[in-house]
Formats: sequence, structure tokens, C-alpha cells
Amino acid sequence: MTLETFGTWVVLGLLTGWLAGFVMKDGGHGRISDLLLGLAGSGIVNTFAAGVGALSEAGRVAMAVVSVAGAAFVIVSQRKIWPALA
Repeated sequence: MTLETFGTWVVLGLLTGWLAGFVMKDGGHGRISDLLLGLAGSGIVNTFAAGVGALSEAGRVAMAVVSVAGAAFVIVSQRKIWPALA
């Protein structure tokens, strides 16, 4: 993993978590939780995709799409499985 790859999934994971806090108001555990979930989802899915060789030839745009999709998936899953009771 290069520094550019690492930086991209970190920035996109945090950005997706931050945006999720505004778009999905109900069920979250706060902005920090959304940021951490976005970062974790982005990192896990990106690492998995790199491990199977899916990102080696796809390029930066594909890596960005995978990062955002992974972050969004983890945040939506948290909202559905373990929503906050406000």
C-alpha cells in the first residue's frame, strides 16, 4: 500500500462519515462515531479489495469508489443493526 492509497482511503472515509452525520440524522451515535465508522469501513473494504488484487489495475477512481462504498455500507449497517435511542 502506498502513501497515496492510504491517504485517499483515510480522507474519503472521514469525508463519508462526516457527510453521513448530516444526511442520516436518526439512529447515529454522534459525529465522532460516524467519522470512525466511515474510516473503518473505508479501510476494511479497501484492504480487502487490494488483497484480492482488484485495485492494482483499476486506478484511483475505482479506489475512491470502493472507499466511499465501504464507508457508507458500514454506517448504514450500524444504523440498521444498532440504532441509537434518542
